Amino acid sequence: MANADTAGSQDLARAARREKLFTLINRAAGWLDALGLSWIVPLLKIAAGDSAKEQMGELKRVLLIPLLGIAAFLVLWSVLAPQVQTSLGAVPGPAAVWTQTVNLWEDHVREREKAAAFFDRQETRNAKYEADGQTDKIKWRDYTGKPTYIDQIGTSLKTVGLGFLIATLIAVPLGIASGLSRSINGAINPLIQIFKPVSPLAWLPIVTMIVSATYADPVDWLSKSLLISAVTVTLCSMWPTLINTALGVASVDKDLMNVGRVLQLPTWKTVTKLVLPSSLPLIFTGLRLSLGVGWMVLIAAEMLAQNPGLGKFVWDEFQNGSSQSLAKIMVAVLTIGIIGFMLDRLMFALQRAFTFSANR
Repeated sequence: MANADTAGSQDLARAARREKLFTLINRAAGWLDALGLSWIVPLLKIAAGDSAKEQMGELKRVLLIPLLGIAAFLVLWSVLAPQVQTSLGAVPGPAAVWTQTVNLWEDHVREREKAAAFFDRQETRNAKYEADGQTDKIKWRDYTGKPTYIDQIGTSLKTVGLGFLIATLIAVPLGIASGLSRSINGAINPLIQIFKPVSPLAWLPIVTMIVSATYADPVDWLSKSLLISAVTVTLCSMWPTLINTALGVASVDKDLMNVGRVLQLPTWKTVTKLVLPSSLPLIFTGLRLSLGVGWMVLIAAEMLAQNPGLGKFVWDEFQNGSSQSLAKIMVAVLTIGIIGFMLDRLMFALQRAFTFSANR
């Protein structure tokens, strides 16, 4: 009898642990889905003892079918690419693009090694001057080697981040004011409709002239070319956030707003305690759209203005005209797409963190 009671208590303990484990997996599923890693969930559930047949069906849906789609694309690319001849030779297939990806990474590693060697020599020389009492000869110089492909990715991310930040700081307050006031909405709505369709190619010359005229003494961390690209990103990407913020604020439950009036909440508390929490899902939808638009706009702006970044890399390779240029351009195209996907997933994860619902 004692053995039966012991076995029963052990079964109950195992069931409780299993239920707790599945609760943790289900809680993590939303985050994994937001990060594009939803295929991990079925594997975790199988490891936790769930039905393997049911979870393999889910794994097939979220992992196997997308992988088959990618594999079919790669096969078609491999077969069709050599059939197309361009002025730079045949269109490179996946193998050639991968080779150039490795070459670009190795170039980056070599350039970083050169930079490290340069700073080591500089430190050794300056230490010798200091030991000899010749402090007047000590000089510190920055490494002036060419920017690598990885450096240009970093520059593009920095630029789009700055442009997106400026766009958010402008669009969200304007959107809140527009959603709360019909007069403000009526005043800025015509401007939105006029400027929203304007191409970055039209904004770029205007932005270049204004920045060149007003930003005469650039600081080290914010070069004139970076600011031009960032402002162009701002002007083209702020509209989705502005429109969605205004829509989200205008859609706040009227009863909720009436409660705020009855309690005589000041405007700031009304906005922070009632308006923003209710409208955050739509605001984040606008932010995701704005970030995607900003990333696309940035590449065009860098390409046209010859500002440092991925756009300039693509244009330089096109002008270079070597047999490897087309493969490098395709590396850049894939990089742009992958980074765009990762930025969208990042915004979706933030949306899940700060809103009650990520399904809107």
